[in-house]
Amino acid sequence: MTSSNATKLPNGTTGYKPTQKDLNSVSLRSLLLFQAGWNYERMQNTGYLWVILPTLRKIYGDKSPELQEMARLHCSTFFNTTNFLSNIVHGVDLALEAEDGVDSKDAVAGLKTGLMGPLASIGDSIFGALLPTVFGALAANMAMQGQPWGILIWVVVNLFIDWFRCAQTRVAYDQGIKLVTTMSDKLNAITDAACVMGVFMVGALVATNVGLSFDIRPEIVTEAGSIVIDIPNICNMIMPKLVPAVLVGFVYWLLGKKGMTSTKAIIIVLIITVALGACGVLIKG
Repeated sequence: MTSSNATKLPNGTTGYKPTQKDLNSVSLRSLLLFQAGWNYERMQNTGYLWVILPTLRKIYGDKSPELQEMARLHCSTFFNTTNFLSNIVHGVDLALEAEDGVDSKDAVAGLKTGLMGPLASIGDSIFGALLPTVFGALAANMAMQGQPWGILIWVVVNLFIDWFRCAQTRVAYDQGIKLVTTMSDKLNAITDAACVMGVFMVGALVATNVGLSFDIRPEIVTEAGSIVIDIPNICNMIMPKLVPAVLVGFVYWLLGKKGMTSTKAIIIVLIITVALGACGVLIKG
């Protein structure tokens, strides 16, 4: 490992540039244990850091203050994306940190936030659903017809996917170098665009995955007769998926409180749900 006493550049790095061996190490660690540290707090944050940590030690110097600062950034940042395309983020990240060091802190955080949503939707759709459905069904059909070598199709497809996961690290790193050299004047704009894309993805996930509504239809009796006020319909007229948006906003507000964790927030939401159900408000998931 690079010593922490090595001569440092103004950006906090030792001037070390990741080699093909380093990138191969990133790819291998990503294949093996990227999601081993998955947790409910920040999901893949520790696995993300573990994948690139040996290379970061060479970039900043082992046990250096700069290494500790960037390690804290990666550990404190929520990250969750498809493992099939995660090396794209790793490669760009290493390029940014190798060129700009701790000065790339904001850019790294912004790109991680902006890229994880779009990559997750693309990677899971193609590699998590499409390819297993097509080639898995083909291999199973051949096996049912007494052709056991059909399993080779499934093996070859998975080997191709693993090769693709490894190959993308080098490509992403090279493109990341271009991003901070020839396109350095556009880096802030790209980072902002990635953050905006991430916000749009969060909004889409709220609308499609948070299925929550309530059933409050009070009846008002007048001299002319009774009138039922359809509050859920009124909320949907104001803004579709208003209730899920309010719930997500409430949880986001909770997580901003000191000492609050995602586990505590889940428990609070469960208690509120049970209480509303006991009061006659039906919560529908």
